[in-house]
Amino acid sequence: MTLGEILAVLRRRWYLMVPLTLLGLLTGGYLYTAVPVAYESQSSVSLLDSTAVAKLAPTFGNPISNAGGSLVVTADVLIRTLQSNDSARGLSGLGVTDRYTVGFAANASGPLVSLSVTGTDRAKVLKETTTLTQFAGDQLRALQAAAKVPPQYYVKAAPIVLPQTPVSKMKSRYQYVAAVVIVGTAAGFFLSFGMESWALARRRRRGLGPYPVRGTRRSRRGILRRPLDSTTVLTGYLALAFFIPSNLDLPALGGIGTPANVFALLGLLWYLASWFTGRIVPAPGTRGPRLAVCLLAAAVLMAYISDASRGSTHEEVLAADRGLIGLLVWVSLVVLTSAGIQDRERLDTLMRRMVVMGSVVALIGYYDFFTATNIADSIHIPGLQSSVAGVRTLDRGSFVRPRSTTAQSLEFAGMLALLVPFAVQQAFDPVRRHAGPVRRWGPVLLMGGALPLSVSRTSIIGAAIVILVMLPRWKPQRRWSAIGVLLVSVGAFKVVIPGLIGTITNLFSEFLSNSDSSTKARTVKYSAIMPYLREHPLFGRGFGTFTPDLYFFTDNQYMLTLAETGLFGLVALATLFLTGIHQGGSIRRLARTEADRELGQAFFASAMVVLVIGATFDALMFPMFAGMFFVTLGAGGSYLGFVRRDAARPAPAGEADAGRAPDTGPPALPDAQADRPQLVES
Repeated sequence: MTLGEILAVLRRRWYLMVPLTLLGLLTGGYLYTAVPVAYESQSSVSLLDSTAVAKLAPTFGNPISNAGGSLVVTADVLIRTLQSNDSARGLSGLGVTDRYTVGFAANASGPLVSLSVTGTDRAKVLKETTTLTQFAGDQLRALQAAAKVPPQYYVKAAPIVLPQTPVSKMKSRYQYVAAVVIVGTAAGFFLSFGMESWALARRRRRGLGPYPVRGTRRSRRGILRRPLDSTTVLTGYLALAFFIPSNLDLPALGGIGTPANVFALLGLLWYLASWFTGRIVPAPGTRGPRLAVCLLAAAVLMAYISDASRGSTHEEVLAADRGLIGLLVWVSLVVLTSAGIQDRERLDTLMRRMVVMGSVVALIGYYDFFTATNIADSIHIPGLQSSVAGVRTLDRGSFVRPRSTTAQSLEFAGMLALLVPFAVQQAFDPVRRHAGPVRRWGPVLLMGGALPLSVSRTSIIGAAIVILVMLPRWKPQRRWSAIGVLLVSVGAFKVVIPGLIGTITNLFSEFLSNSDSSTKARTVKYSAIMPYLREHPLFGRGFGTFTPDLYFFTDNQYMLTLAETGLFGLVALATLFLTGIHQGGSIRRLARTEADRELGQAFFASAMVVLVIGATFDALMFPMFAGMFFVTLGAGGSYLGFVRRDAARPAPAGEADAGRAPDTGPPALPDAQADRPQLVES
């Protein structure tokens, strides 16, 4: 459906669109003037061991007196105490009546506690922050005294960031305004197209055709009359996701409000408009990924209800709202790829574009690695802000870990590992034999070579999974050639980048010997997250609420899912990953040609990568990685639909050896739908 046709519908239904949009704008303007400006002051305290830890310190049988330990558990106990109702009443008696938050400091692996107070009176906020900081130290001493810890073994709370001068926080005001404007506009849009769908159905019952398209032939050549399809919409999403740093977002929407995500939501509106008016009918055999996302949506909604029923903080409520927006983005990507793409060639085009854009991101990663910088830090786009506090260039050993346009080096590694199988499949695709070796093998070399540059276990594990899944399915000649190329590549890395292979090897040797500090830090977090899980085991605390600024990084998608959406959410997440694996296996089993069988194996390998590396970092919380996963999940469902329809038709003689089987698209529509205007592919 073209943009001009969408505007024509909105013009016809102006009596719905205009009043609701104006109502949203007027309400937003009222909230902008009525909601007072909030001010926030912050301070930080660090827990320090006692002076007696030089001697062997007893534990006294409780975690409060864990002298000489990491003190992360002690900090967690203190945070929970300050968040309790008793502490809230005590602080209220001391004059702290504004909203305050306590949590682990962002990007801190040690016992660093962040305190903040938000209110509308600047002077009062500063005074309350000072009171809260002193109260934290008093509570820590009271906890240790109640546990009968000798004073010489007391853990101390030392302020390292004194209460800061309150700064204005306009984000809350913008969020209220944006929410009502979006709700009003979206309500007008849906009601307009709902009315249009009803009117079209009534015209068909009367034997009338669709509404005539107004305008001259010349006007239909403009951008408003240019046909759109899901591949075009998703290409725009991929360009925004890959080339705008994923830590930049709209201030009113927070971390979920990246330009790519906003574009995906607009794409969902375009799809719904086309569906309401009969321009798109989902192809049969493609429901698998949409059903899996429906299960995930049910888990997220149940977690949202759980969050609303437990008396969560204001920050957690906003985080849960952002989680719902993120869910809509994922739904949009799966729907556009699995139900919106009606032609096999257009789906092939989308996958090639995704691989090419991923190769550009990998190329930027080479620049970051060899120049010891990050090119994304120099990208500043008016109207966007960074949602990731303290984004900086990371290093490991003597090497800088690139992140390119991603939010973090782990996201960079995971995204490349997700796309490498498709780059390999496209390089071997007989349909692309006319392309030169640079066009076919360039993406494989760029993305495969960039994986070790991230100097992370995630990248090596992802590469190993791709190799172990794809190599056994190849013919012996190709398999041994690939093994030779891998051995030569390892030797080339040792020569060109001395010390890189040794650093990566040490990462795994330290992990196996349990001497790696990052592994120990993660183990501590796993034990620290269990109390939160026991509080809400079935539906969790709320999707998106377990944020690092309130709690801590989990570095494990499965543990994070357990905390936020409970056991139900973990089942939904596993179903999502297993759906991708099932689709890859089904494509390979049903395919008639070797090219399609290799495509199915690529989907299988990509889904296996996501399944495994989800245990190495909180994968779906990174917008670029999550977006690429859901695009490939929906694309797998769409390819499976094409393959199923091919398998249901009699195979022409010699087709199995002729390369890729032609696809005739979805089956003919029933007579009741034959008079509907159909989507014209661009």
